[in-house]
Amino acid sequence: MARLQHAVIAGLAALALAACSTGAGPGTASAPNVAWTPPPDLGAASTRPNEPEGLKPAPHDGAISLAEIIDVALANNPATRTAWLEARAAEASLGSERSAYFPEVDVLASATRSRPAAQGVSASTTIAPSLALTYLLFDFGGRDAQFEQARQTLIAADFAHNAAIQDVVLRVQQTYYTLLDAKALLAAQEATIKERRANLDAAEARHNAGVATIADVLQARTALSQARLTAETIEGNLRTIEGTLSTIMGLPATTRFDIGALPLDIPAQQVSDDVGRLIADAVRQRPELGVARAFAERARARVQEVRTQGLPTINAVASAGQTFINGFDTRTTPFSAGVALRFPLFTGWRNTYDIRRAETEVEIADQDLRGLEQQIGLQVWTSYYALQTATQRLATSRDLLASAQESAEVASGRYRAGVGTIIDLLTAEAALENARALEVQARADWFVAVAQLAHDTGRAEGRGQKAE
Repeated sequence: MARLQHAVIAGLAALALAACSTGAGPGTASAPNVAWTPPPDLGAASTRPNEPEGLKPAPHDGAISLAEIIDVALANNPATRTAWLEARAAEASLGSERSAYFPEVDVLASATRSRPAAQGVSASTTIAPSLALTYLLFDFGGRDAQFEQARQTLIAADFAHNAAIQDVVLRVQQTYYTLLDAKALLAAQEATIKERRANLDAAEARHNAGVATIADVLQARTALSQARLTAETIEGNLRTIEGTLSTIMGLPATTRFDIGALPLDIPAQQVSDDVGRLIADAVRQRPELGVARAFAERARARVQEVRTQGLPTINAVASAGQTFINGFDTRTTPFSAGVALRFPLFTGWRNTYDIRRAETEVEIADQDLRGLEQQIGLQVWTSYYALQTATQRLATSRDLLASAQESAEVASGRYRAGVGTIIDLLTAEAALENARALEVQARADWFVAVAQLAHDTGRAEGRGQKAE
């Protein structure tokens, strides 16, 4: 008895030491207006995720094409990698459900030391290893329904991975052309600065010659400062977009590379396909609809599974083993085999309500699918006419640029000839500056509209077009 008491006390002491070693926990702040201080073991280094394998390095020196940018982004972007890992997890779940078609074998073992209460009877040791086999013979399709749910979950995850790829491609294209737009705007603004500097020189020359007032010089100088301020704003925006594109590519925001220039020659032909055909293509090809269809099929399989929960199941069971008493003095070989039937006779109407809920979830999934089809149809409709508008705006902006260029040249000639005012010249050149910006924006918008339509119809692929 004394030994037993000592053992109990030692066990309690060990438990107390283990509890103390876990610490007091992270705790909370001392007051509402005091920030919580994290413990030392929660430093930034301990929470930094490990870099996954297979990341692509930063692009090579020199110009990089849109196709190369998309290739790097698809390999490095966390969205595509997460969607791929989720699909792999769903694949593993499907394998787990497939195991229900195989028998389950367990190894069992027990060792017992016993001493009867009768006087004069010695203690005995019993060792009993055994194998137990269980196999589901029939369950009215419940096992098949569970497997089908896992299969549809995998299909949905694969479609979600495809959707993530298309979304990343669209984000890259949008950011890429936005960056080219900013570069072209900066180049156009530099041309405007050059013209404003020439205007200032002309105004100072006329003032020095006594044929213009100081007001002309001040107005020209103000216009030059405004042009420089606009260029600085565009350049700051350009640096932000560069960081955004690098981040989408899964690279540090500080990564820099040359992406060329916004193309001048654009194949701005009208889309030949009818919008109704494009919507039909989208309904057939968009991976988001594949996800929704898989969810609807999974919900139907769930109904079948719930129905079988109220029906009998038949299992084959078997076991065999050896029992040793006091070593090998006494040995027996017990075994058994049989068929077990389980029938849920009454569950408090639980199965009835479970079936009702599963059937309602099927209707919800069908309505979600229907709503998504309508939403995708609207997206295609909107992007189709956005491309039509972008094509028309491109032609109109180029006409506007040609007119503004001619007007600015006439105003500049008139001012230098002494028959025009500085106001007329600055007004014409302001219109030219705006026309240049509109033409650059129209070119970039056209490429973005093409990318958006390709995405909305489900035609976006994991490769890009060369835009140099």
